[in-house]
Amino acid sequence: MPQDYVFMTDSDSDLLYSIADERKIPVVRMPYSLDGQEYFDDNGRSGVEKDLFDKMRAGAMPNTSCLPTDAYLEYFEPILKEKDLLFIAFSSQMSSTINNIFEAREQLLRKYPTRKFYVVDTLSISAPMTLLVLGAHDLYLQGKSMAEVEKWVLDNRMRAHAWLTVGDLKYLARGGRISSTSAFFGSMLDIKPIICMGKGGKLDPAEKVQGRKKAIRTIVDRTAENIEHPEDQTVIIMQADVEEEAKMLEKMLRQHIPAIKDIRIQMVGPVIGAHCGPGTLACCFMGKKRSI
Repeated sequence: MPQDYVFMTDSDSDLLYSIADERKIPVVRMPYSLDGQEYFDDNGRSGVEKDLFDKMRAGAMPNTSCLPTDAYLEYFEPILKEKDLLFIAFSSQMSSTINNIFEAREQLLRKYPTRKFYVVDTLSISAPMTLLVLGAHDLYLQGKSMAEVEKWVLDNRMRAHAWLTVGDLKYLARGGRISSTSAFFGSMLDIKPIICMGKGGKLDPAEKVQGRKKAIRTIVDRTAENIEHPEDQTVIIMQADVEEEAKMLEKMLRQHIPAIKDIRIQMVGPVIGAHCGPGTLACCFMGKKRSI
């Protein structure tokens, strides 16, 4: 059903380019820099992810930055000239970028006062956000209004889960999520943090285990404890260049939760990967309300 508004999101959702193309979802491309050169995340279209993780293993340290207000104006204004706009944004708690989105929104609504422009904070990032984007877009395709789609996202954003572990604690230390001392001793003792998408819209530490295999088993356990209606959903495994471990995680999930409708394995994008590093492995799904 044709809609009188445009549904849009950003690349920090890690929404695969092929899905965005198929559904005709416009995507704001988020920036990252490597070796002094700025790039924009295209959600797998150019296939740069493995090369990025190889370079990170060799010592490269990519950086991310906020997209400026002027860039958002360039994305949004051509749409608002013609239609209303519903923008599904990554978590406001993980970057100040959303302030630039709101600034662009205010400027454009002054210029186009008859338009409607909703910005919906998913309190998620990467594949949990993908799940919210796709669920919301299904409603969009059914002809639901902007208000109805916004309400669905707000009602369900605490049900979008990610349970993950990382390959090297130094990336978490670099981002300030743990101290450099904790990273040093954790690496020496083979301590692996289990991290989840938290109630506050950030990636929060949930527990610590010893060893990679134990970490993967714990991810399976937490998925089994929290998933709801697995027979109706696609679970997304995000992996930062650890494909064999991702396949092992898929096998374990199918053994422990045989009702899962489908499982998709996907590479972590460069913006998210710049913060979590190579070796990151995550299971993402819709389930009970977040408890952490």
